[in-house]
Amino acid sequence: MRVLVLGAGFGGMELATSLSEALGDQVSATLIDRSDHFIFGFSKLDVMFGRLAPEAIRLPYRAFTKPGVDFRQETIVSIDPARKRAVTDRGEYEGDVLVVALGADLDPHATPGLATHGYEYYSEAGAERARGAIAAFNGGNVIVGVVSPQYKCPPAPSETALLMHDYLLERGLRDRSTITLVTPFPSPLPVSPEVGATILAELTEREIGFIPGAKITGIDQSTLSSADGRTLPADLVLGVPLHVAPPVVVEAGLTENGWIPTDKYTLQTRFPGVYAFGDVASVGVPRAGVFSEGQAKIVAAQIIAEFQSGTSSEQYQGAGQCYIEFGRGTVGKVDVNFLGGPSATAEIHLPSEALTREKEHFGSSRRARWFGITE
Repeated sequence: MRVLVLGAGFGGMELATSLSEALGDQVSATLIDRSDHFIFGFSKLDVMFGRLAPEAIRLPYRAFTKPGVDFRQETIVSIDPARKRAVTDRGEYEGDVLVVALGADLDPHATPGLATHGYEYYSEAGAERARGAIAAFNGGNVIVGVVSPQYKCPPAPSETALLMHDYLLERGLRDRSTITLVTPFPSPLPVSPEVGATILAELTEREIGFIPGAKITGIDQSTLSSADGRTLPADLVLGVPLHVAPPVVVEAGLTENGWIPTDKYTLQTRFPGVYAFGDVASVGVPRAGVFSEGQAKIVAAQIIAEFQSGTSSEQYQGAGQCYIEFGRGTVGKVDVNFLGGPSATAEIHLPSEALTREKEHFGSSRRARWFGITE
């Protein structure tokens, strides 16, 4: 069986690994990504605040060696879902199964002034640029701004505000600075009233401002503007930019309302033999690596069952956990389940040393599973 996997993020890596574990050389999986390395999204916060060098967070794909899997560092230029075919800048590929896991692209230019007067920090290059701006900041008005309700890693803006508070304290700049979180949502993390209220209390305790329900319309050298006519003084804007499906996915006719629609329980698209998951798909769960990973396991089960002339009864439950940096060297966690019951559930666990170790294990276990890195 030939399986063509487009995108080597959380989902693509887990899918390829699961297929290799179950089928070994019986499967011919081609995994394509334009990058030569993988990073954990949460590592960009370490780069921003000077805790790790950019090169320290990169895991090279050359270390990803699995029976039955061939990794190709190439850029995808077209996708034909009807034929389960992709063309790259170096060749053409066709599979019996096509999996689209290309993530979401960032469009900071969609918000006037963000690319020139602000700092998006969701890309590697953006996090490095923000690192320099934060290091050079000598006090003033800091805004962490979310421009769209659809973005990766929902806790990250709150984490950024909390870590900025610590950073300014350490540099003796907190008293001469303000920090404000601006978001289109009614709470900092609206997965449940309890979760949102808990994080809001942490922000309030640190005198971090919170402006909910805001639509950011522009940024200039000293001001952030919103659709309701409000303006906020802004000396440093750390922005979460508009997220969009990659153009190659849109051009392939895979999207509706901006994203790839899928069956939320099986991740199958309207094209037979074509699956989509992760940030590029509309699944009904947040866009975060742990959810992509869970979706990949369900797709792997279906592919393995098909190879073995059977069917899989496994369905995606939308369960996962998001670790939250609360600052002060502490980590909390939110456990969520979006699809496994009559309604979504969420439970927040307050910061603890045990959760700090658990987050470390989350990263180290995947480094070991996918890359064989055990140190």
